[in-house]
Amino acid sequence: MRDDRERSQDILDAINQIEKYAVQGKDRFMEDELIQTWIVHHLMIIGEASSRISKETQAKYPNIPWVGTIDVRNIIAHEYFRVDLNIIWLIVKDDLPDLKKKIETIL
Repeated sequence: MRDDRERSQDILDAINQIEKYAVQGKDRFMEDELIQTWIVHHLMIIGEASSRISKETQAKYPNIPWVGTIDVRNIIAHEYFRVDLNIIWLIVKDDLPDLKKKIETIL
């Protein structure tokens, strides 16, 4: 069973994978289905790993949007018809840099 440190590393690794293609910009993201799939997949990993972080660690780091990352994963996995690529892009550009810094603090 993976511990919280390993799950946190999973989150950081997924953010790094997203950054590989996000650097190409929004236009490229919007026109390339493979990049969209890559980024959405890694957002699911972030949400899944977040959902497996212990309640103790979540309480220790309340500034991390645990519920938000889990909610994104749930929408992608269970309500995929609601996925809005513009919102996905906003998450990538506006939320992931801050999340990355916070996860690095844990590690």
